[in-house]
Amino acid sequence: MEIRNIAIIAHVDHGKTTLTDALMRQTGMIEEGVSMDSNDLEKERGITIYSKNTSVVYRDTKINIIDTPGHADFSSEVERILRSIDCVLLLVDAQEGPMPQTKFVLKKSLELGLNPIVVINKIDKPAARVPEVVEMVYELFMDLGATDEQLDFPVVYAAAKQGFAKLNMADENINLFPLLDLVLDKVKPAATVSAKLEPFLAQPFNLAYDNFLGRLAIVRVYSGYIKSGASVVIMNHDGEIRNAKIGKLFTFFGPKRKETEQAEAGDVVMIAGLPNIDIGETIAISADQKQLPAIKIDEPTISLNFLVNNSPFAGREGKFVTNRQLKERLEKELEVNVGLKVDFSNGDQYKVFGRGELHVAILLENMRREGYELQVSQPQVIIKEEDGKKLEPFEEALIDVPADMAGMVIEKLSKRKGLLQEIKNHNNQSRLVFEIPTRGLLGFRNEFVVATRGEGILCSRFIGFKEHVGEIDKFDLGSMISMATGKALAYALWNLEERGALYVEPNVEVYEGMILGNTAKGLDMAVNPIKGKHLTNVRASGTDEAIKLTPPNPVTLEGGLEIMKSDEYLEITPKSIRLRKQILTETDRVRAGRKA
Repeated sequence: MEIRNIAIIAHVDHGKTTLTDALMRQTGMIEEGVSMDSNDLEKERGITIYSKNTSVVYRDTKINIIDTPGHADFSSEVERILRSIDCVLLLVDAQEGPMPQTKFVLKKSLELGLNPIVVINKIDKPAARVPEVVEMVYELFMDLGATDEQLDFPVVYAAAKQGFAKLNMADENINLFPLLDLVLDKVKPAATVSAKLEPFLAQPFNLAYDNFLGRLAIVRVYSGYIKSGASVVIMNHDGEIRNAKIGKLFTFFGPKRKETEQAEAGDVVMIAGLPNIDIGETIAISADQKQLPAIKIDEPTISLNFLVNNSPFAGREGKFVTNRQLKERLEKELEVNVGLKVDFSNGDQYKVFGRGELHVAILLENMRREGYELQVSQPQVIIKEEDGKKLEPFEEALIDVPADMAGMVIEKLSKRKGLLQEIKNHNNQSRLVFEIPTRGLLGFRNEFVVATRGEGILCSRFIGFKEHVGEIDKFDLGSMISMATGKALAYALWNLEERGALYVEPNVEVYEGMILGNTAKGLDMAVNPIKGKHLTNVRASGTDEAIKLTPPNPVTLEGGLEIMKSDEYLEITPKSIRLRKQILTETDRVRAGRKA
């Protein structure tokens, strides 16, 4: 059976998983209602977090499809995958057009010499502007330096949710087979006859983990064939060579893995039995064979400390609360999460390096669902030094807002050292493109949602390390800090409302040093949330006011990472997320301030 290898790439929420699911349904690989987004977090958020392998069989050809994440924080997943496939389907929303992640993934695929097939998705949207979006995609290809061959890209018009694709807008809406026909026509077979006769050579581009089989390597077989139980050599790029033995082999059949006795050139398979295998290493039959080029993974941009929860409420909700359990969990995460790095050298806290706030937030959310209790410090950007210059990470931020709000957004981002690169207006909507230090974006998303009343869209992508821009003048809200332990009372919170926005509601247990809300004046303030009303035996209808509290704005995981300050921790347990001061008592905070 011939094999084709493709990946579906796009900006977040442009329909990659919907298209993959529809292709599998129409080729009979899955039933109605089954989805590639199998992880609970993916289902809840409606985004792909982890890249996934699947395959469909169409016209006696096996098409391996890799569904990639669309969020910039998981771009390290996308980069490795592009090395292992022969063509990409670039999905673009027929209304939104190319977005930051579209640009990022397309740039990577063009650099690798891939010839993309462009799929204009969601053409059934009422506000779809298909001819304009095709023109925008063409401009993007030219901006990224595409070759003449790459510029001659085929275009498919689709509505993945409705389950149809067509080569011309005037064609009838039937099914997705025109897209699959185009893949068979435009994508070359994954292996030539000569490649099948050469010695076995493969390279892992992704990792998985199984509690029984241990670390699993997802590899592209470039030449030859291999059987389970065979002896192989593994070569890394430091010149080390080690011997290993293939345990089990799995091939992908639909979204499921299926054990097989043999893997051959061109296929994408999963290998068990190689415990220390890493991404980008070369698996071969003998050490004399030519090593495959390394797969480079972009470095992290932010860091923060993970430490054991030591708050007064520690140990109430979690199953895993010790330092050893926290360390073991982070070591397990490193088995599969290659965009993450962890420094274990400081015994009581672990420095975690990630690709962005969402990258870290997903790890924390998974850990709390598994029963872990921990606390984390404020995320900090990674500062590097090269040739005597101080460098920091920069991002390209793309913002869509109503035209009357554009001035306010430009003003806010300019204060955060953002440079406006481009502004376009369309149907009373403004699209702003900024180049801004990652430091400037930290903590901005929450402020952006409030300032645009939820009508703005903010996307960003990492563009590299550039010269440090100096201090950023950000107005930080102050914290309302509890000075007592007990249950928060409605009367006390009612009196505190005029000082700022609250994070807690009445009858919630609080402790000294816990942050209850923010203060509009920007100064920290110690308050008593358990103070009740002084009661007398005199009552009158006109003097007793009814207590009506504004609904609180509870601290969420991502929201907490954004709003927390350098002297605070975010306490994370299976049931609660709280902000707290690192030093709990007011006296100790004052004393520490004097020493500083």
